Amino acid sequence: MKYMTSAEIRDTFLNFFESKGSTIMPSQSLVPVNDPTLLWINSGVATMKKYFDGSVVPENPRMTSSQKSIRTNDIENVGKTARHHTMFEMMGNFSIGDYFRTEAIAYAFEMLTDEKYYGFPVEKLYVTYYPDDQETYQRWVEVGLPASHLVPIEDNFWEIGAGPSGPDTEIFFDRGAQYDPENIGLRLLSEDIENDRYIEIYNIVLSQFNADPSVSRKQYKELPQKNIDTGMGLERMACIIQEGRTNFDTDLFLPIIHEIERLSGKTYDPDGNNMSFKVIADHIRSLSFAIGDGALPGNEGRGYVLRRLLRRAVMHGKRLGIQGKFLASLVKIVGQVMENYYPEVLEKADFIEKIIDREEETFNRTIDAGQKLIDDLLSELKTQGKDTIDGADIFRLYDTYGFPVELTEELAQDEGFKIDHAGFDAAMKAQQARARAAVVKGGSMGAQNETLSSIEEASEFLYDVHAAKSKISVIVSADKKVSTLASGTAQIIFDQTPFYAEMGGQVSDHGVIKNEDGDVVAVVTDVQHAPHGQNLHTVNVLSALTVGETYHLEIDEVRRNAVVKNHTATHLLHAALHNIVGKHALQAGSLNEVDFLRFDFTHFAQVTKEELAALEQEVNEKIWENITIQTRTDLSVDQAKEMGAAALFGEKYGTNIRVVVIGDYSVELCGGTHTKTTSEIGLFKIVKEEGIGSGVRRITALTGQKAYEAFVNSEKTLLEVANVIKAPQATQVLSKVSALQEELKTVQKENEALTGKLAVSQSEELFKNVQNVGTTSFIAAQVKVSDINGLRQLADLWKQKEWSDELILVAKIGEKVNVLVASKKPEIKAGNVVKALAPYIDGRGGGKPDLAMAGGANANGISELLNHVAENLK
Repeated sequence: MKYMTSAEIRDTFLNFFESKGSTIMPSQSLVPVNDPTLLWINSGVATMKKYFDGSVVPENPRMTSSQKSIRTNDIENVGKTARHHTMFEMMGNFSIGDYFRTEAIAYAFEMLTDEKYYGFPVEKLYVTYYPDDQETYQRWVEVGLPASHLVPIEDNFWEIGAGPSGPDTEIFFDRGAQYDPENIGLRLLSEDIENDRYIEIYNIVLSQFNADPSVSRKQYKELPQKNIDTGMGLERMACIIQEGRTNFDTDLFLPIIHEIERLSGKTYDPDGNNMSFKVIADHIRSLSFAIGDGALPGNEGRGYVLRRLLRRAVMHGKRLGIQGKFLASLVKIVGQVMENYYPEVLEKADFIEKIIDREEETFNRTIDAGQKLIDDLLSELKTQGKDTIDGADIFRLYDTYGFPVELTEELAQDEGFKIDHAGFDAAMKAQQARARAAVVKGGSMGAQNETLSSIEEASEFLYDVHAAKSKISVIVSADKKVSTLASGTAQIIFDQTPFYAEMGGQVSDHGVIKNEDGDVVAVVTDVQHAPHGQNLHTVNVLSALTVGETYHLEIDEVRRNAVVKNHTATHLLHAALHNIVGKHALQAGSLNEVDFLRFDFTHFAQVTKEELAALEQEVNEKIWENITIQTRTDLSVDQAKEMGAAALFGEKYGTNIRVVVIGDYSVELCGGTHTKTTSEIGLFKIVKEEGIGSGVRRITALTGQKAYEAFVNSEKTLLEVANVIKAPQATQVLSKVSALQEELKTVQKENEALTGKLAVSQSEELFKNVQNVGTTSFIAAQVKVSDINGLRQLADLWKQKEWSDELILVAKIGEKVNVLVASKKPEIKAGNVVKALAPYIDGRGGGKPDLAMAGGANANGISELLNHVAENLK
């Protein structure tokens, strides 16, 4: 077995399968495209689902890839185990209805044992298989693996509910007796004991059945198209080939760890307590790649995962003694380690560093806030006479504010408190259970549609054509091919068509199909791509349609014209966002409908009003410039990108690509339809900007007639406002409103003055009614005030003299009840008192130790509340 760098390990895998006829597929973004079942791309097969379920037929049924992946349902294990990572690289080879068990096992054995490739000794390899899968057992023996190295395991069957499933066979590498101190041997595998001796390096899933949860596994039907799905972890292979004690002791992590050593002044010991080094090295890889792919830290979804990773890394940096911000300085190290296959990390390093630096700075402030939360919590526990911090509170500090249990424990012990570890563990396990329940292994897959997958008849889409004669190639009704259909719903493929199939955010064309006499025989309601890429028309049949007959196809021109205006405006908006918001504003989705356009993009803050105005202005200026729009089909993807072309989100690009060029302003890879000049768009109006997820913003806009109607409606509203405020002209609305605001301020000041006088008049009698409980004096009463400020003014008057130690006021203001508690005694916290009294009025509240308020809806509870004041002041 020869030494290899991680880059050589990856190249060896990809080149081997390329030599077997596979196409090397590029590693895709960690952020899934059009797949709501996944939070992250979490495996190589996650990017291949459309091929496995038959919804798309690949150009080459043999594919191989090295796919960056993220799994974060067990973040806490990173650093504790030898092989757990949040981000990892999964090498895989895939066969879609081509080679199967015989070839897959032969390829695996050759690649692993041949000296031209990895050159592993055969005696070091052990294989598990599904007990009922004797074909796999026999095939391994045939290629040269000793029968004694084959271990049947009942769990070796891959299924995720209904859909493709099948047995799998896993290959393990024996690292030797030094990793088996109790000399347990092969029982470690057969009994599925977690160990460091037998390391799984390769898994082959034989996807041959259509799983049906309603029947037993032995009754599963064979798939019409059998597939191969495999996975080989790059980090594990590097660990074995480079003879690292763990995955972290390899060239994938050590350069990062060495930089952490320099920053901390501490030394990494592979055999010692090195968890913090591992956590930081792992998490900065995930952060660098995920942010580079457009995900941003936030409070939910992917953003929450990234924020949690960053905070965990920062806290481990503090445990190593690193002072100040440091994570951003590791980004370029990550980029240099991965540059061989992922140059984009270095290309986007400045942006990634900016996001991480800003987030780390925010977290440092959060740590200070967390310190105050702990102080307040401990103070409250002291008041209650408790000596233990509840596990739920520890978990809240950990999960919400990023405080490690160790830090909470240290601060608590300094104040003489204990920690409820069992309660914390229970809360943590509950969260992990929720996370695992939300994870779908590899994402769900639909069942294969044998009828659509079998259709190979060619079909050509006619760009910029609104009507054409065409012959029916295929009619599908009730999931079966038919030669003729008189009525009902059908799916039809023509030899050529002017109907655009939905793609890249542009909705499909609608229209009609006519016979030779000009009569409408079917209405087209939708067009999608069939598995082999043909435009598949969904139609309502009005008169008989027959395969082989010629018909007239006519699209709805009004619909098409509206859609292409919106689609072309999307290109202009994309370019304007780069110019005004920043190059980091990457497209994260789009929808070009008949009545509007919607554009999603990555951005870490709300787009300001000034930026929105600038975007709208710039797009309209490009419309008014009447720029000619060119579509080029003579370029390769690489040539187009050299021109500066950007790939639109969700598009699939084959060998024949289309590049849409709008002067020197915008160059995009796009398969959609567009206007011939920008002036055809007419007008552009942004109507909404909103956040739709962590780090993702959405702009909704209108073009043409819809934009004009929006401006007319705005003008109509303005005129109505002018009429209400009695402004002679719309141009005078602003000055009139300003004058009314000044009048309102004057009235409010007069009202406050009157409220103050009322408070003074009430206070003279109110503050004389002092009661006592123990050594504490208090005033508790219901008062009449017009608003909450009235309560505050009474409290201010009370503070000016030594009327009593405590003040409790209740007022019914409109339909609500408000309670104010003010305290002068340090040992009595106003916030605790108001929380105890609020339930009597069906309310809740809180505040500072010296002043707190509550609100409720039950006025009938006021008397009972006042009767219970004394007992809550003891």
